Amino acid sequence: MRIKKGQPYPLGATRKSNGINFSMVNSVERECGIILYNKKTKEEERIPFDAQNRVGNISSLFIEDIEAENYEYNYYIGDTELTDPYAKKVCGNEVWQGAAAGDVVIRGGIYQPHFDWQRTTPLHILYQDSILYCLHVRGFTQHKSSKVKHKGTFKGLMEKLDYLKELGITGVELLPIYEFEECETGVDIHSMEYQVQHIDEPLENLESGKTDYKLNYWGFKKGWYFAPKASYAAGNDACTEFKELVREFHKNGLEVILQFYFPREIRQAYILEVLKHWVLEYKIDGFHLKGADLPVTLIATEPIFANTKIMSDDFNLDEIYDYTETPRYKNLAYYREDFMKDARRFLKGDEDMLKGFRYHMSNQNPKCGIVHFITNYYGFTLNDLVSYDRKHNEANGENNQDGTDYNYSWNCGAEGATRKKQIMQLRKKQMKNALSFLMTAQATPLLLAGDEFCNTQQGNNNAYCQDNEMTWLDWSGLRKNQDIFTFTKELIAFRKEHPILHTDNPLTMMDKYGYGYPDLSYHGEEAWRVGMENYNRHIAMMYYSRFAGKTQQDDFVYLAYNMHWESKELALPALPKDYQWECVFDTAEVDTGKTFEAGRTQMQVTSRSVKVLAGCKKTRAKKGKK
Repeated sequence: MRIKKGQPYPLGATRKSNGINFSMVNSVERECGIILYNKKTKEEERIPFDAQNRVGNISSLFIEDIEAENYEYNYYIGDTELTDPYAKKVCGNEVWQGAAAGDVVIRGGIYQPHFDWQRTTPLHILYQDSILYCLHVRGFTQHKSSKVKHKGTFKGLMEKLDYLKELGITGVELLPIYEFEECETGVDIHSMEYQVQHIDEPLENLESGKTDYKLNYWGFKKGWYFAPKASYAAGNDACTEFKELVREFHKNGLEVILQFYFPREIRQAYILEVLKHWVLEYKIDGFHLKGADLPVTLIATEPIFANTKIMSDDFNLDEIYDYTETPRYKNLAYYREDFMKDARRFLKGDEDMLKGFRYHMSNQNPKCGIVHFITNYYGFTLNDLVSYDRKHNEANGENNQDGTDYNYSWNCGAEGATRKKQIMQLRKKQMKNALSFLMTAQATPLLLAGDEFCNTQQGNNNAYCQDNEMTWLDWSGLRKNQDIFTFTKELIAFRKEHPILHTDNPLTMMDKYGYGYPDLSYHGEEAWRVGMENYNRHIAMMYYSRFAGKTQQDDFVYLAYNMHWESKELALPALPKDYQWECVFDTAEVDTGKTFEAGRTQMQVTSRSVKVLAGCKKTRAKKGKK
């Protein structure tokens, strides 16, 4: 090896044709350098940075004629050894929960940037055309029922591509897949505090030398943000395997969106560099940013992200855009709980929720997308939302103190699993209702993985530390609850077929082009008039498809929602001559497929149910039925 003067950028270890450039940030004046580990000889060598080559707080050097694949590295500052926060490959944590079996030494690896993308590129699917699907890479296929070869890995997720395409989603949102230590700091089992807390445990569990680890299954913690998680790879090269995942998803028309959690101490400039790396090196389609003091305005105005989806709790749009400016590609999106809370309360029949529900169902922003969800990785699954009144987090070991107490859920008459047929039927209807809310709202819908086949976590609403069958998707539910899966799939297809349900700009409730009908109208017991009193729990919305500006399968879409415990008569607005209404979906399974004769002015909507009607010319309807 020959040591030469290095370049301060890019930071970290960068592979060149004739060697490796190392660049390190060091804000103190102590000696610093590189510790090189030879994987073949098991020897290590310390190479100090030349203080004369320091630029600001960056030290660098170039090592020529080194076989990069044979080495790992760490940095040192004085007597302290640390793993490079800019490491693009991380070694030592390849086995999931490996730290529980012994000490794990984390080191940086030398990243190989070359990859054949086979001309694939990010997809840039518009928010109004997106249907997102939130999942945990390990939990998605780890269960034996997944029937994949590479369980709990990037390759395992790729094996489910045909399933995701059949469901109809357009992109996946992945919980953190950057490298992190899932085993939290250990606890000495011989300490007084531990033994008091575990006084009822058998003595054989308190063996000498063992350490009790707390598992961080979700991964929302500080990590090595530039590197894919090694234990999520089926092979020994997580970087290449994750690139293969992105490439195959893009080939199949699906986007890949990554969640990133940045705690308060992470510097804003560092966050920006992390996101740039994943866009440039992995061609990912977007980010869901979580954490404190995030530089969202800085990120939103960075030119390289102009076509990259950026999702967060909030944006100061006045800082990001001029007053009259409209983005060429709407890449920002609010990702909030507002819809979730109001939709859940409307679902279970709470009083005075109609105004909030009506607002969320049509809410749009001309400069920013909006992501809606009924359930997410935190909180109840959809099945648990209609099966539990209270959280059941005892398995987390925190005396059921963790997780939110406010779930806005209703168990439909029994807490948890039941064999009562009436309750089971009501639960399925409520799940269909919730899915109907989600897929007929104007904003971008996000579905939690497994909700489409009634996945359960036994009432645990904060399963952050559970790596077992509680959080692994049980794919046998797909066979047991085929009706919910089919309903979800058909509902997604219906949304895609009707652009009026997901327009680019807010609807005006006016007939601004003189078509004879407004783009959106509201109805109650009377046509064109809806009662918004606090005791009402029913409303109908009619969309006129001509305003979507595209050729439509149906000219009118009528959505009737009744979350009251009694049936309601809702008005059917008069259609043009030679038109008729056909019921496409009825969550009460009463009128699906039924055609309403011309001149009918009202329709009964069963208690706690949703009806979706399509209005089209009679000749078109007859042709479609053939």
